[in-house]
Amino acid sequence: MYEKSIELFNKAVADELYAVHQYMYFHFHCEDQGYGRLAGLFLRTAIEEMGHIERCAERLIFLGGDVEMVAAGAVKKEQDVKKMLQQARKMEEESFKDYNIWANECASNNDAGSRQVFEGLVADEERHYEQYDDEVKKIERFGQNYLALQALEGGSEESVE
Repeated sequence: MYEKSIELFNKAVADELYAVHQYMYFHFHCEDQGYGRLAGLFLRTAIEEMGHIERCAERLIFLGGDVEMVAAGAVKKEQDVKKMLQQARKMEEESFKDYNIWANECASNNDAGSRQVFEGLVADEERHYEQYDDEVKKIERFGQNYLALQALEGGSEESVE
């Protein structure tokens, strides 16, 4: 009865696993380059994406499916900060577009619970998109000055000095 929803949630798990891996890779390299605030942004997003995996997995199991824990792709080796942010923005845009479509698909299959889960994911992914888009715009506006400020501030946003 819920075969299509199960399929869609496993696609979402694969996408979210990929995002966790990619964002952790970006986190490591931003931290290494001295961009603590941006490293913190990637880390926080990766943690939120882990929460998305959990929400999808819980729904999958409720529907009688099994959770396929296979990432949708391999990490892209990118160390240029602006390109990292552009890639992250693109990933988030693809996610919220897919989740919108999948929410509607679940609704058309009389699966309101799954629709609600996907709608919640849409809101999170749109917020992530906006965060990355804001950072890209700051780099485009201020260029290396913005990145230099990131490096001079040191530490992540959570650090208190």
